[in-house]
Amino acid sequence: MTFHVSLVGRNDLSGEIYRQIRQAILDGRLRPGERLSPTRELAAALTVSRSTVTVAYESLLAEGFATSHTGAGTFVSDQFEAKRPASKTRRSTARAIRVREVWETIALPSFFHRAVRFDFRAGLPDASLFPHRSWRRVVARALRSHEMAAGIYETPAGNSDLRGAIARHIGISRSVSGSPDDIIVTNGTQQALDIIARVLLEPGDVVAVEKPGYLPPKELFKALGARVIGVPVDSEGLVVEAVPAEARVVYVTPSHQFPLGMAMSLSRRRALLAWAERNNAVVVEDDYDSEFRFGGRPLEPLQTLDTTGRVVYVGTFSKTLLPALRLAFMVVPPSLREAAYKAKFVADWHTATVAQDALAQFIDEGVFARHIRKLSRIYSERHEMLTAGIKSNFGDYLDLVPSSTGLHIAAYARSASVDDIDAIASRALDLGVAIQSFPLEGQPQAGIMLGYGGIETTRIAEGLRRLRRCFDELKSRRPKAA
Repeated sequence: MTFHVSLVGRNDLSGEIYRQIRQAILDGRLRPGERLSPTRELAAALTVSRSTVTVAYESLLAEGFATSHTGAGTFVSDQFEAKRPASKTRRSTARAIRVREVWETIALPSFFHRAVRFDFRAGLPDASLFPHRSWRRVVARALRSHEMAAGIYETPAGNSDLRGAIARHIGISRSVSGSPDDIIVTNGTQQALDIIARVLLEPGDVVAVEKPGYLPPKELFKALGARVIGVPVDSEGLVVEAVPAEARVVYVTPSHQFPLGMAMSLSRRRALLAWAERNNAVVVEDDYDSEFRFGGRPLEPLQTLDTTGRVVYVGTFSKTLLPALRLAFMVVPPSLREAAYKAKFVADWHTATVAQDALAQFIDEGVFARHIRKLSRIYSERHEMLTAGIKSNFGDYLDLVPSSTGLHIAAYARSASVDDIDAIASRALDLGVAIQSFPLEGQPQAGIMLGYGGIETTRIAEGLRRLRRCFDELKSRRPKAA
């Protein structure tokens, strides 16, 4: 590409070209071995004579910052680092720009940056099971589509074929009712929640979330100016009686409560819908991994039970396909549809067209359904093995929370504190084992999550053996009671 050089208001044009290219080499914008623009091309771009650029290049060559190869061009020298002057720390004298205080309280995630052999992190699918060949085929076809050839923008709500395919899929697999017009394709669950917040919340409005619960939505609502209040959960899910009456939005994970794993009982579901109707509130149902069920009778989604248009249903393909695809969707009641379309438009206009087109084909051709059936068989085996392993080998340390859905299980630590569990997780990571801990707000104990999507079945037993070693090491370091 042509290197940008500013000559406005400059007198020594050759010297200025030389200095700006030299600085770009020193600070790494131009890398060793990179080809510089031909003198004729750069001269035309800068509207100067070719000789002006030639003089600058000759200076770079003379000082070793560039090398010339006859017939090939001029290149950044591979040896320039030896001539680099001692770097100087730049100190800005300008007043720092202030950001809103809320951003000082939010941390960027780093937990998934490190690869491990025994990966029990929650929410990860097995990437090795992804049908790459089938996906490449539908992507190739999508790249040849009329929309790609025309180079047009998509409607904010998403590709019409994909919305139709999603409506049919969730209607059959989850009994969720909704027309394609009710569906909006989003870049992951988090964007769906962002759209909901943009549509419904004013600064200071109350959002009720589960406690313990999924942290990213809580941080999102807080960042948008909402007042976030945690509501306790028990063995039947969210305690509806504890939801604050002033809540404008209630965010729940009823099919597989995150992180604990229980399903919200039918009576609680009905009570929550009745509460929302009485209080003119909206319930956001995050159904993030209920495609995988390994026992028990499935309960009807809140969206299916809803008769007054109070539920926004959110689903994702991050667990069934890959998080890297950033494909999710929301089913909105008719009263929110137009505003949600507009919110998606102002957020990013629309989700990537090729990925949408490919996924529509993937679903309609039946490949997605076959993929889910295959994953369910494998994940069921892992769920059974992991559950049995915790029950038989960790009974003195952990109390397992019964769960028959999703990609992770959870357990309460019997006597270990939050600091203890964090220490165990850190030691486990040293042994190549990744687990996730979570605090139990208001209680001294903590809990752990163990995912089985990202770990090979044959590695589960050894991963648990190493984890048990970490618990035993912590116990051995504790002073014995007199």
